[in-house]
Amino acid sequence: MRYIEGLDTLSGALIPYVGLGTYALRGKELHDAIGHALSSGYRLIDTASFYGNEKEVGAAIRSSSIKREDLFIITKLYPSEYKDARYKAKEAIERLDIAYLDMMMLHHPSHDDIDAYRAIEEAIDKGYVRYGGVSCYYEKEIDRFLSQVRIRPQIVQNEMHPYYQDAKVLEHLKALGLHAQSWYPLAARGYTKQLLEDEVIKDIAKRYHKISAQVVLRWNIERDVIVIPGSSDKKYIEENIDIFDFKLDQDDMQAIALLERHEKHDWY
Repeated sequence: MRYIEGLDTLSGALIPYVGLGTYALRGKELHDAIGHALSSGYRLIDTASFYGNEKEVGAAIRSSSIKREDLFIITKLYPSEYKDARYKAKEAIERLDIAYLDMMMLHHPSHDDIDAYRAIEEAIDKGYVRYGGVSCYYEKEIDRFLSQVRIRPQIVQNEMHPYYQDAKVLEHLKALGLHAQSWYPLAARGYTKQLLEDEVIKDIAKRYHKISAQVVLRWNIERDVIVIPGSSDKKYIEENIDIFDFKLDQDDMQAIALLERHEKHDWY
């Protein structure tokens, strides 16, 4: 279960279940992290204009020996760019400089997000971008959005982890035929340690001869949630993708489901 079997019924495109998030990465640290991730089997890299590292992400991807068509690269437009989305989308594509983008997302809902998404639709029409996506859209937001766009977003990127499982939203997205992606699969910075030291998680990890982070990431995948953990540590990068040689049983899934605290770690 390394890939979702297709983003839509027309293209049959594949998207990896595990990717590298680059929010906090810059310079040599970012370049080395992407290089090590790609050599460790990662094929999905997530960035955003807000991160200020698109140019560096593109350079790291170009320096890799991995074929471009084997990668899935995501970036996002920030709400401050929505008013001038056509120009800002073009800038993002130029900064990355990787022939085309697999997905361009909107970073947050906004009063002008529909107009901004039309810029993404135009980029898709022209072949600069393959798919559209959105981030931080929940039930009301996604229902409003879908009724007004021409090309459906294929991925909705939200906060999802054992302490904030958002099961109702996840089921709503699945019913709409959309894929969920978690930008906090191991909880937020400052909360990760607490989650990974949770006795329930640790006990499950011990039985599978895995570490807690691998159990949490696998739990996400068992729910059909794509994960993009961020790290520059080579050991963590390797561990975060080494999750395809075991499967959690229903008792494990239920035990983790009971950890739900509705504890959101970011405002959006």
